[in-house]
Amino acid sequence: MYAEADNNIYSRYQDLMQETKLRARDAAARLGVSEAELVSSMPGSIRLRSDFPEILRALPSLGEVLALTRNESAVHEKRGVYPEPSINGHVGLFHSKNIDLRVFLLGWQSGFAVRDEARGQERRSLQFFDPKGDAVHKIWLEEKSDVAAFDALVENFAAQEAEVLLRDFQDPVDRPDADIDVEGLRAAWSEMKDTHQFYGILRRFEVGRLQAMRLVAGDWARKVPNSITQAILQRASETQVPIMVFVGNRGLIQIHAGPIERFSPKGEWLNIFDHEFGMHLRNDHIHSSWIVRKPTSDGDVTSVELFDEAGREIGLLFGDRKPGTPEAASWRALLRDVEGALDV
Repeated sequence: MYAEADNNIYSRYQDLMQETKLRARDAAARLGVSEAELVSSMPGSIRLRSDFPEILRALPSLGEVLALTRNESAVHEKRGVYPEPSINGHVGLFHSKNIDLRVFLLGWQSGFAVRDEARGQERRSLQFFDPKGDAVHKIWLEEKSDVAAFDALVENFAAQEAEVLLRDFQDPVDRPDADIDVEGLRAAWSEMKDTHQFYGILRRFEVGRLQAMRLVAGDWARKVPNSITQAILQRASETQVPIMVFVGNRGLIQIHAGPIERFSPKGEWLNIFDHEFGMHLRNDHIHSSWIVRKPTSDGDVTSVELFDEAGREIGLLFGDRKPGTPEAASWRALLRDVEGALDV
């Protein structure tokens, strides 16, 4: 259905922001609307046509920007230039040193170009949302960005309609454990030659990601203390061991690959403040953590996978690795050191 037009959303938002400074996602929740509805109510917001593949192909023209992807528990920021994408049906791929994305267009519903004032300066962004109105991906222009290319993109893709189309979207529910072919799952897992085959195995056995880890626990997955994430990030920043950090949602996964430097835990937040990579992860949202091994033709690949209380994926940590090469000994040593310190 179309969200009911509410000319008061923006005025209520302004009143709220006089009381407390909130990010748009949190402000929308306080107002009882989706973030897409809030963004669409802003005076400087222009609805874009849902021609997402062509919009994606136009992104390299923007020059250096800040790419932001988040879920309920983690925010992942990368600064760089979008490369030319590879798009096959509903799946897209951007792959470069700084901008590395996996795009799932079935999870995209609406998009906006936004011009707003922040501290007396106009900020420009492209913001995309899923069917429930939750943010999928945001692109913020910065000092080195091409403003003329942004304006041309907006002019080319501006939509006639202004309403936000929302629809019910239910996350998949796991089948009962008793209905899963656990022995077949273990056998298929053990026969993997590439980590990307894992998604196909989950689909074939109709099993959830966390559910699969529970069912093969002891063979290929081990539950570990939730403090492992902070310990890994702290050790990686101290040793400069390059890692990969994945954060995603229904419509996109964003990846950092490389070392991290400025790790700064504060309260419930685990923060990274590097120039090319930023992350803000709610440590208190981590309900279960798993060390997971997947066999490949280059040897086992080890990840640390984080889930919230509802079993939703918060993020994944890997050692930095290129396809066709074995997992780095430095990442395995880091994990051993962290596990030893935590007495796992």
